[in-house]
Order: sequence, then C-alpha cells, then structure tokens
Amino acid sequence: MHDKSGEPVIELVAEFLTARATRKPSPHTQEAYRRDLLAVAALAAELATPPLPLADLRIDALSPGLLRSAFARFAADRAATSVGRAWSTWNGFFTFLVAEQVVPGNPMPAVGRPRAPLPQPKPLRGEDTPERLLTSAARGEGRQRDPWPERDVAVLALALCAGLRLSELLALRVGSLSGRPGERRVEVAGKGGRPRVLPVEPGLDAVVSDYLDSRVRRFGARTVRPDSPLLVDRRGEPLRRGGLQYLVESCYRRAGVGDRVPAGARLHALRHTFATRLAEDGAGAAEIMRLLGHASLASSQTYIEVTAGQQREAVRANRTNRALVGLVWPQPG
Repeated sequence: MHDKSGEPVIELVAEFLTARATRKPSPHTQEAYRRDLLAVAALAAELATPPLPLADLRIDALSPGLLRSAFARFAADRAATSVGRAWSTWNGFFTFLVAEQVVPGNPMPAVGRPRAPLPQPKPLRGEDTPERLLTSAARGEGRQRDPWPERDVAVLALALCAGLRLSELLALRVGSLSGRPGERRVEVAGKGGRPRVLPVEPGLDAVVSDYLDSRVRRFGARTVRPDSPLLVDRRGEPLRRGGLQYLVESCYRRAGVGDRVPAGARLHALRHTFATRLAEDGAGAAEIMRLLGHASLASSQTYIEVTAGQQREAVRANRTNRALVGLVWPQPG
C-alpha cells in the first residue's frame, strides 16, 4: 500500500480492520475498533477548516492539532477508560499506516491520553462464600431439569482455584491438563496471546477427573479426546460465553449468595476471589502476576493493597481498640 497519503480515512479504516481480523479478535472487539475510529474521525471532519463530510476526510488532513481537538470533543462526555481505549485504537491504526508507508509518522504521542485508574478487585463477599458455593453445586441443589453437579463444580473450581478468565475457560481443551499425579498442570491460552502454565493441586485435579468421568457416562469416551473442548453443555456441545455466564449465575442463585456478588463482576468475581485469597495468604505481587497472566505488576499490586485495607478494617472493628478511646493521659508540664 503506497502513495495513499490522500486516501479517505474511512477506506483506510476498513483496510486496518481487515488486517486486524487476521489476529482473530472477537466480534465485540472488532466492532469497538470500528466504532472508536469512526467516531473520532467524524469529529475531526466536523472540526476541519472548512468542515467536511466524513467520506471526504483524507488521511493527510489529520494533523496533531486536529486530532487533539477531535479527542477533546470525544472526551467531553465519556469516561477516561473509553477515551483511553479509543486512543489505543488510533495509535494502533497509525502504527499500521506507518508500517504500510501511508503516513511518515504517528501523531498520537502528541495527543493527550488520560490515565484511567486501575480497576479495583471485586471478590465474592463473605469469608465462607466460595465454600458455600461449591458445596451447593456439588449437592445439585435447586430445581434443574438435568442436573450435572460434576460439571458445575468443575467450572467453579477452575475459576476459584486457577483464577481463569471467561475466555480462558472456554478455550480449554481436555488435553490442556497434563502431567503426572502430584505434578499436574493446566496450559492456558491467556489474554493477548500470552500463554501460561498453572499448577493443578490434587483437589482440583480430582474435581476435573470426576467431571470427565461423568461426561464419558453421558456422551461416551469419544467426547473426551485431548482436542475436545473441556467444558460442554448438557447436550455435549462446546459451552459458549452466554451458556457459561448463565451456568455461574444459576450456581449463585441456587447457593443463595447472589447478594454477595459485586455488581459488574459476576463470573470475574471468582477470579478476583482467587487472587485476593492468594494475597491474604502471603503471595507477592510478582507471584499473583504470573498466576493471573497480568501484563503489568501494577494490576497485581491492587490485590495486595485491597488486602491491606481489609486487614485494617478488621483491626479497627476489634472492640478492644474502641476501649482505648479516652485512655490517653495528659502529659505533665
């Protein structure tokens, strides 16, 4: 792609999205790229001198000044996280254009990028909630047309004891678990294409083995080949995003712990609980980073900080501390 410095922005956006599609992003992610690129481009077209229809905006018109103005307008009614995501998308867009020799340089470093605060962990509330949830799932409590407690416990245990994300759970294969007894491990296809290997303790290993045995009884041994999806629905089909979310929600409901699940962190609360308990039991930020597959140490450090805050709250609640109030004697003098 050469000599395209006068190309319409919308045509180059389409080429960029086609190039990104080879990385197999989710449809949701691909749509977010398109939306962020076209929204800022439309504002740049309005702010150009003279104003232009979006279809007439050329790539060589996107000066650092015009982009700063467009991003300022874009940021006016949006959260910092949304603006930061759009900035990253545009930075990737211009990086692509530079690599394709469409533009001589990337103007995005000259455009301000907001610093979004790191999201705070949202573990399950209540000291006994994870155990209560697992016990309920194991008993098959609640009215279900086709209860499958072995599968439900395996899903919850993989999230609570390995800290897996929703996408990582769905990507697991039967052969993802390997190793000799006592040295079992699970290979995870992590976020951003970063693979990691996690140790599997005997309890989790037994739960997953029990689930696979129940699956053989339901659907036959051919359904548990190494390349078969690890998690399936009650028909034996690969479990999908909506089905996994519904499964976890139904486990919360049957266990009666729905009020202990933070808003906006339904399945992710299980992963946060795993990390928070690691921190409470003395794991350092570097260990948590490796186990969770975080790209930066700062994300893992938030679990340490939250745990410290919880410890202070527990100390503050101690009745003896309250009894000390008023027991400070005035100094002589």
